[in-house]
This record gives sequence, C-alpha cells and structure tokens, in this order.
Amino acid sequence: MFDASIPEPKARFWQVGALCRAIADALQARFNPVQVQGELTGFSRAASGHCYFALKDANGQLRCAMFKRAATGLDFSPRDGELVEVSGRLGVYEPRGDLQLIVEGMSRAGLGNLFEQFLQLKAKLEALGWFDAARKRPLPAMPLAIGLVTSLGAAALHDVVTTLQRRVPHIPVILAPASVQGANAPAELISALSKLYLLTQSGQALEPDLASRSQTPVVDVILLVRGGGAIEDLWAFNDEALAQALRQSPVPVVCGVGHETDFTIADFVADVRAPTPTAAAELVAQPQEAWLNALAYQQQRLMDALQRVLERHDQRLDHAAQRLGRPSNRLALQQLRLAQTAHHMQSGWRQAMAVRHQHLDHVAARLLPALQRGVQSQHQRLAQAAMRLGLLDPHLVLERGYAWLQDAQGQAIGSVQQTHAGQVLRATLVDGTVELTVSHPAA
Repeated sequence: MFDASIPEPKARFWQVGALCRAIADALQARFNPVQVQGELTGFSRAASGHCYFALKDANGQLRCAMFKRAATGLDFSPRDGELVEVSGRLGVYEPRGDLQLIVEGMSRAGLGNLFEQFLQLKAKLEALGWFDAARKRPLPAMPLAIGLVTSLGAAALHDVVTTLQRRVPHIPVILAPASVQGANAPAELISALSKLYLLTQSGQALEPDLASRSQTPVVDVILLVRGGGAIEDLWAFNDEALAQALRQSPVPVVCGVGHETDFTIADFVADVRAPTPTAAAELVAQPQEAWLNALAYQQQRLMDALQRVLERHDQRLDHAAQRLGRPSNRLALQQLRLAQTAHHMQSGWRQAMAVRHQHLDHVAARLLPALQRGVQSQHQRLAQAAMRLGLLDPHLVLERGYAWLQDAQGQAIGSVQQTHAGQVLRATLVDGTVELTVSHPAA
C-alpha cells in the first residue's frame, strides 16, 4: 500500500559543465584512442598554427581540431575534398558542448567523392575541347554594358559593384540574380545567364523584371562571381549543364568564383578566369582616367602631325621664293650690260654707235615691259602656289564642318562599308574630338 507520508526522492539536475565532463569521460573510456576515415571539408589553418576542419561521409560529419604541435608533423598540405585517415581522441569542447575529435595524426587515403566527381567531369570536358585556348575570346576594351550574375545576398555583389563604380561609373551594369549555392543553384545560374544572353543580341530584354525595351544597352561581357567556400559550397559551379551554358555564351564570360586557390569547372570553360570577384570586375573595367589620358595623348599626336605638315609647306614656299629671286637685281644686271656695250661702241664706231644706240634703245624699250611681264607672271604663280598650299591645310577642311573619323583602333573611316551598328567612332573636329556610336548598319 502506498504511503503518501513518505516523500518522493527529488530528481537530480546536472550542472551543464559537469554533464559535459561526464560525457567526455564516457567517450574516453568507450572509444579512445580512435581512428577515423573521412573527407576533409572546411579546412583552415589559424594564425596560431592550429588547424580546424570537419570529416564527413554520406551519413555524417564530425568537427575536428589539430593543434600546432601535431600539425607541424604533416607531410602534405590538406585541402577540401581529400579523403584522409586520422587518429586522435574524442572529446567534448565544454564551452560550446560540441563533440570534437582532437587529431594527433593524419595521412592521405585517396580523393574524396566530390573531388573525384570534379576530376572525372574535368577530364571529360577537356577531352571534348571545352577548355581549349583557341575558343577563348578577348575581353572588350571598353564594354557598352556589363552583365553580372551572382546572389543578391553575396558579399561578392558588393565587391564587384563597388569596384565597377569606382573605376567605370559611366558603364551600365545589368544584374541577373541567382542562387550560388544549393541544389537549385545550377538551374538558377543557367536561367540568369540566358536572360543576359538576350541582351547581348539586341539590347532588348524579353522579361520586364530585367529591364525595359527602351532603356537596356547591349551587354558585351558577363561576370559570373561568388565568394569562397568549401568544395560543397562551390559545387553548383561544377555542374555540366552550367558548363554547357557558359560554352554557348555569345559574349566573353569572366568567372570569378571563390579564392585564388579555388578552381571549378566554370573557371575552365569561361573565357577568362579571375582569382576573386573583385579581380573579375577589374579585368573588364579599365580606369576612366586611363582612357582620358590616352585620348589626350592621341589629340596631342594629331596636333603635332598637323604642325609638322604646316612647317613642311612653309619650308617649300620659302625654297620657291628663293629660287624665284628678286626681279630688280636682274633688271640692274641688264642695264649694266647695256651700259658696257654702249661704252665699247663709243670707243671706235661712233657712226655705227648711233645706229646701235638706236637699236639698243629699241631693245631696251621692248625688254623693260617683257621683264615687267615676267615679274608679274612670277608673282601670279607665287600667289597661286600659296593659295594651293593654304587649301592643303587640314584645319581649313575641319573649319568647313568636316570631321576626321577613326575607329577604336585608330584606323581612318572613309566609307560606310567600314561601319556597323553599335560601333564606337572617334570624330576629330577643328576644336577637339567627340565619340560617336553608329545607330544603323552600313547601307
């Protein structure tokens, strides 16, 4: 019979720290020392020299720590995706109550499953020629618009936008957001790229959530970016369907995924691989100051060339004037010769001298007008030469409203057949230069 007067025993409540120590003691007695095989993930080495990572397989994951004393004995550099064998002791990290394995030794056991899949797909696509250098396209020196594919919540978005705004604030950036991690990420990345591909062909977005038909410029380069992470975090960029979408891009693609040591299939398929998202933005964004300096340099070269042309023509005019000589000197010479002839005639042949004198007077009367006509003719020729020389001055042509057209490579444009829609041209006017964009194809 139950006696209600007997007090029930009170339940025992553990202190949290005491319970953690009890669990640690139980693990020590039951398991340690322990040897574990698994795939490395999230490996990092702290400034103190300690290493932190996790071991995983298809059914579980275990946090691990390897202190500096043990880490200095490693004969290889561990990296995510490697299959390793470790020995150590199980314990409980009491400040957080986490189960962890204190690793005292580690050796390679082979490649992890994800890394094996990566290598297999890489070998397959490389054999198909998807990574060939011959299919890589150069980046445009001055993009009309930059397409950007990344997550709205990614730090990479801020890094890229900040870099582009600082270096090329005049170039529009068209964002096509997509997940960059998880099972749905590959499909979303492919969809985002497809939307940007429409803008590379006509500058017209077929979906209103991207841009309006009247405002969207033609995209001529695309950035695909994401920050760093473990191999499973970057796995969306090792998708074969995404690689196929990148291979079909109508414009160059720059892939900036992860850190400098991270490589994905997307890196190999893209036209250019950047070590970080920020570096990807810098590759397509030549600083505005560099272009302004180049423009000033070309303007100075043009002015120097025009000055040299004018100096050459001035010199030719000087030489022509020197060859023409002074008409008064020639007239004085003729008069001197006439005087000498008259003197000789006076010495012996006075009677004949009168006849000769009459004849010479007649000759002088005819010679002076002839010389005057010759001088006038030479003046007219000189004036005509100066007029033709002036007409050759390029500034006069520019002052009449004409312009000198060049393409982005500095080649002169003399025919509409040398132009195409969307082409950027440089027009040199009498007081400077302007940039023009061809709006209609050559007719």
